[in-house]
Amino acid sequence: MAGDRGSGDVAEKAVGEIDGDLYRKVLGRYPTGVTLVTAMDGEDPVAMVIGSFVSVSMDPPLVGFLPGKESYTWGRMSSSKGFCVNVLSDTQTDLSNAFFRKDSDPWEGSGWQPAEVTGSPAIPSCLASIDCMVREVVDAGDHWFVMGEVVAVSHVDEGSPLVFLGGKYGNYRAHD
Repeated sequence: MAGDRGSGDVAEKAVGEIDGDLYRKVLGRYPTGVTLVTAMDGEDPVAMVIGSFVSVSMDPPLVGFLPGKESYTWGRMSSSKGFCVNVLSDTQTDLSNAFFRKDSDPWEGSGWQPAEVTGSPAIPSCLASIDCMVREVVDAGDHWFVMGEVVAVSHVDEGSPLVFLGGKYGNYRAHD
C-alpha cells in the first residue's frame, strides 16, 4: 500500500502542534555526520560538536551549520569572521566527547594548527578541514543558520566518518 509506514507508531498533528520529544525521536532516525566547528575567541581556540553541517552551494562554495541560540560556545565564536569545520573520523569518538566534558582541556593532544586563511583551529588528524569566512547568519527558530564561504580545504585519503544515529556514535561502511 502506498504510504504504508510499517508497524511503527504514526502520530499525526496539525502544523505547530508537534510534540518535542516525538520530534527528536523521529529526527533521531536520520544519521548525521559529526563535525567539530572551530574558531578563535581572541587568542583562545573554541569549538562545538555539530551534526547539522551541510553543503549549501558549489558555486560559490558555501557550507553551513546550525548552533543553538542559547549556546555559550556560539556566543564566543559569533564575533569571529571565520570558522573551520573539522570532519571527525570514526576513530575520534574520544575527541568529540572531550568537547562535552568540563574536567580537562579538550585541545590537549589535538595537534590543532591555525587554518590557512582564517586561523581557526584545524585538526590534521580529521578526515577533512574546511576553512570558511562567515558570509551570513540567519535566524532559524531556536538556532542560527551560519553560512560560510569556503576559502581553503584539506583532507586525508583514508578513514571512515564518525556518524551519529539514535543517540549513539557509529561509522559508515560502503555496500559492495
